[in-house]
Amino acid sequence: MQRVTGPKTAAEPRKIRGDSILDLRKLMMTLMMSGFALLMIVPFIWMISTSFKSPADVFKYPIQWIPASLNWEHHIKVWSGSDSFVTYYLNSLKISLISMAGAVFLSAFAAYGFARIQFKGREPLFLVYLSMMMVPPQVLFVPKFLMFEWAGIYNTHWALILPGMFTIFGVFMLRQFFLSVPAEISEAAFIDGAGHFRIFFRLVLPLAKPALATLAIIDFSWHWNDYENALVFLLDKDLYTVPLGLQNFILENNVDYNGMMAAATAGIIPMILVFLIGQRYIIQGVAGSAVKG
Repeated sequence: MQRVTGPKTAAEPRKIRGDSILDLRKLMMTLMMSGFALLMIVPFIWMISTSFKSPADVFKYPIQWIPASLNWEHHIKVWSGSDSFVTYYLNSLKISLISMAGAVFLSAFAAYGFARIQFKGREPLFLVYLSMMMVPPQVLFVPKFLMFEWAGIYNTHWALILPGMFTIFGVFMLRQFFLSVPAEISEAAFIDGAGHFRIFFRLVLPLAKPALATLAIIDFSWHWNDYENALVFLLDKDLYTVPLGLQNFILENNVDYNGMMAAATAGIIPMILVFLIGQRYIIQGVAGSAVKG
């Protein structure tokens, strides 16, 4: 018995062609973004490669991406030389971690106030606070210097830690996230007798894990790479951070590119670790903070 099938409509070939074009566009976009990604990592590959080369091979053309022999001398010098990077590493970790923790906590407090607590002049005050982002940081160096000198914290790590605990961008980002949390959750908690502190710690913060992790990663990167503030407010060499420590490889008549690249390679490791750890918490926060209506 012959099976009878209905006639194919004219829309089916068009749908197939449309799906093929869409797949081709996705493939082209993937290839283009992969090319951009490769361009972004080329400087890092050159940095790691140079750290294992001899000084004579640094500027050899064409570039020798894989050294003929791995030279570990520069990496050993970074960690065990006369200007060991261990002290700089510990200083940068101390400043970055304390500043990051303080910035995330204080920004979350301020953002909750601007997002959930009704008070007179809240919106104008937030706009004035937000407008401070337009002030260049370099303009504040002299007032900061005078203030730190008066407070007795100039040439100490507190001159970098205390200002680093306050970030306008962090308050703005977390406020926008808190506004996206349904207000019905807070209202239900108020009906049950909960106050603002309990709502903040028990309800809002667990839902804000993705935003908190993102802010922590960004803030840690800011402080780890901060060069200007450390250059202005730190004098003693034993207080130097990793960015200042890289100056040791700028000699009187030349630059030790191999040592500088070895130190820079070691300097990106904490940022990679923080990103990997934060990425895990971002995924957990997204999976656990879904609100079903």
